[in-house]
Amino acid sequence: MILSGAADAFATHLTQVRRLSPATARAYRSDLADLAASAGDVALDHIDLEHLREWLWQATQRGDARATIARRTAAARSFFAWAIEQSLIEADPSLRLVAPKRGRTLPKVATVGTMADVLDALATAATDGDPIDLRDHAALELLYAGALRVSELCGLDIDDLDRDRATARAMGKGSKERVVPYGAPAARAIEAYLVRGRPALLARRDPTAAAPGPALFLGARGGRLGTRAAYDIVARRVGPAIGGTVGPHALRHSGATHLLDGGADLRTVQEMLGHASLGTTQIYTHVSSERLAATYRLAHPRA
Repeated sequence: MILSGAADAFATHLTQVRRLSPATARAYRSDLADLAASAGDVALDHIDLEHLREWLWQATQRGDARATIARRTAAARSFFAWAIEQSLIEADPSLRLVAPKRGRTLPKVATVGTMADVLDALATAATDGDPIDLRDHAALELLYAGALRVSELCGLDIDDLDRDRATARAMGKGSKERVVPYGAPAARAIEAYLVRGRPALLARRDPTAAAPGPALFLGARGGRLGTRAAYDIVARRVGPAIGGTVGPHALRHSGATHLLDGGADLRTVQEMLGHASLGTTQIYTHVSSERLAATYRLAHPRA
């Protein structure tokens, strides 16, 4: 079997058997396509360790981040381990492939005051009844309150909300479902959007386009809100306040950090975020520690 054909079969295996998220499967498939561009779309058993090292070296020369190269290494290892299991090859060329250590970067977070200012400004703008403002206010309130991933936000249906209990049922990575709470400001924004914003957006839908069904958040043309549009909302609404280019994950980071700053325990935040490993959640303790250290240096007379 040639490399590209095996890569397609592997991507199907990731989504249908291992139940990984479509985004993860696409990332791994893209990595393997890059390998085919480097080594050639040759028979799978022609790929050796030198091909893989050359591939990673080319990525380094392009200036790819260490995290990207580490992910590509993981993709290659997972792919060739699967190929062994499927009896497509007899020897695994990735066993001696060394990945660079990931740099530990703290996530960008907004202060509590900054988030309050942004969301209050959106609430004020939404009082005029513009459906886009109503949608953006509700989406950002829910992203921040529930510390949701952007794919989880865009995948929400109306029935995923329990408006009496103020909770949302999110479908996370690996099709893992969890229920997250949200507060009174998010509840008010969602109610206003459902009453005045969503019907107006739905009326804009092109009759020939696919119906959005029960999608909670709609795009400007009445279809289900896409992740790219959600990124644009955060960049426009939140980016200027935080500084630099930010995406929806900045609100997830901010929500998690503010939970810890407010006294929530790490296990609770892990459950809220839908992390499989507590170690993944622990990066937010570093964010809080950095803030504590900065405050100490500014406030303590003996700092």
